[in-house]
Amino acid sequence: MFKRTPLERLSTWLETKRMARRERKKRRRHALTCLNARGPATLSPDDIPLMFITHNDLKLMPSFLAHYRKLGVTRFICIDDVSSDGTREYLVAQPDVDVWSSIVRFKEARRGREWRETLFERYGTGRWYVNVDSDEYLVYDGYEERGLKWLIPALERMGARRMLAPMLDMYPVDLERADVEKLEQQAPWEIADHFDATGYAMHAMKRAFSVKGGPRYRKFGTDLEMVKYPVLFWDGECCFGPSIHQPLPYDRNFPAAMGVLLHFKFFADYAEVVDAAAAGGQYFDASAVYVKIKENIANAGGLQLTSDVSVRFTGSRQLLDLGFITRLERA
Repeated sequence: MFKRTPLERLSTWLETKRMARRERKKRRRHALTCLNARGPATLSPDDIPLMFITHNDLKLMPSFLAHYRKLGVTRFICIDDVSSDGTREYLVAQPDVDVWSSIVRFKEARRGREWRETLFERYGTGRWYVNVDSDEYLVYDGYEERGLKWLIPALERMGARRMLAPMLDMYPVDLERADVEKLEQQAPWEIADHFDATGYAMHAMKRAFSVKGGPRYRKFGTDLEMVKYPVLFWDGECCFGPSIHQPLPYDRNFPAAMGVLLHFKFFADYAEVVDAAAAGGQYFDASAVYVKIKENIANAGGLQLTSDVSVRFTGSRQLLDLGFITRLERA
């Protein structure tokens, strides 16, 4: 665990108390509809559930489900935000996926945080969940051979209730040749196979760690938080509050970085994806980041993300060597 001074711990405790009171007053739960004809599943104590939100990500769905099934996820809980590309129909046909819809959009549900909280209560608190978006792929020390049934007890032995994971934006060397059709046969990190090996800043705040950097910061000067807690024990004390990057209670947000989320936004269809995100206005600050990227693409006549800090992704050993993750046995 990350070592903090008594004064830092007190500051975090006071901030948790302050924000928890505020969030209790603001708490909203949404009416969600399960789209599966069989209805939602009931989780058993042995299940490993994964919660995710998606919008028009059909191209990633086969590899996303395959990746997490291999890690040992037994039940997927999806909130589909009005997909129109076949994502919803594809997921409803999967026997291990519960698909939910809402009459409100992602932004209205505090960028999906209230949906997640509603469904955590629906499926049961006092248990571990994987909590990601449909373009985020969790990797950690030895993930190639060791699944979540090994990972979760390892976290418990270390006294952690959350796994901290910096986000790595992945991109191909040649965007124009990174056809999304290739995703039918290849993992996304075999196509968008590069990331920035350096250029990140990480520091502890009262509420959580802050991680910033990567190709979007390098190329566009964006100030996005590049860290999440994709594996977490959800109980009655938990809520997301103002940010999914800083869930309450805050004192649980300071373990060592034991995982990474490979984040996939950039394939050959990047221009259409950016246009749709900018026009939709559903993301942080009315999708200001995507508006900026769109303007850059228009001015430059295209997009090139590779630089002298780009390296090809080769697996968890590489992330250990580069210092992105901690060896779990020594964490």
